[in-house]
Amino acid sequence: MKAIKLSAFGAPDVLELAEAADPEVRPADLLVRVYAAGVNRADLTHRKGGYGHPDFGDSPIIGLEIAGQVIAKGAAVEGFEVGDRVMGVVGGGAYAELARIDYRMAMHIPASLDYVRAAAIPEVFVTAHEALLHLARLTSGDSVLIHAAAGGVGSAAVQLAYATGATVYATTDGSKLARVEHLGADVAIDYKTEDFADVIADRTQGRGVDVVIDFIGEPYFARNIAALAQGGRLVQVGILGGGGKVSVALEHILYRHLQIIGTVMKSRTQSEKHAMIRRFREHWLDRFEGAASLEPVVDSAFPLSRAADAHRRMESSENVGKIILTMQPEDLL
Repeated sequence: MKAIKLSAFGAPDVLELAEAADPEVRPADLLVRVYAAGVNRADLTHRKGGYGHPDFGDSPIIGLEIAGQVIAKGAAVEGFEVGDRVMGVVGGGAYAELARIDYRMAMHIPASLDYVRAAAIPEVFVTAHEALLHLARLTSGDSVLIHAAAGGVGSAAVQLAYATGATVYATTDGSKLARVEHLGADVAIDYKTEDFADVIADRTQGRGVDVVIDFIGEPYFARNIAALAQGGRLVQVGILGGGGKVSVALEHILYRHLQIIGTVMKSRTQSEKHAMIRRFREHWLDRFEGAASLEPVVDSAFPLSRAADAHRRMESSENVGKIILTMQPEDLL
């Protein structure tokens, strides 16, 4: 099969299309002919050697997210058959014509979606649901501030928060404000020209928001704490602005009853990942059908041979939503 292989860590040009061995199907695996694969920030970190090893433990091939058709299955698989259209999260191996996936990490693709849009769902929507609903316990009537709202997880989080009935504040680049509002943000904030903490204080009459979902890290931490209401929850999903060290007056945590929660899918146990997929599937999967459906946000699609260009697009931070790799364009519908 054709796949993207890493001969060395480095710039996007290290991504090379080459021949690779077909994956071996284990008892709990589906073997999937991949038609589309999502590009994620973790892929950039992987490519640069940021994880300190060449793979995610399940494949030496890069990539975490697939959409395609089942062509074989292991003896322990339940609920899937050969021929099914599936999408899901893999432990590496997505940038390839064939990939194996633990069936408990897979979901059936809603009938109305093609493979490109399906590949834009698993990683970002599962992560957004976990942060918003499971960890932050967002409910109708709450208010939430979502950073990096035009990105993959951010754009998913805005939609889920809106669908939950929350008031949504969202930060993004000024050129993307209208798009973020279209996704469901009540107030879109240009992070380059406005201080989001000041906007929150003004819009909420000093109360603050119930939940903050942050992907930036240290540069936003103090203002995130300031923007929280009594009993508020900060969920740290990423550190795009750098990790570093942060400080907070413990009195704020104590007397304002605040909670600071960290989450990342990659370091979860396999059973925890299964539970994350199940929670998302049961709560939201049928909402990708119908007139008021959730919207997989696709920024752009590149053929597998142009994986380096897809990475450059993500590194530019100009994308709104997901960047997708396609394997067989004639079969995408």
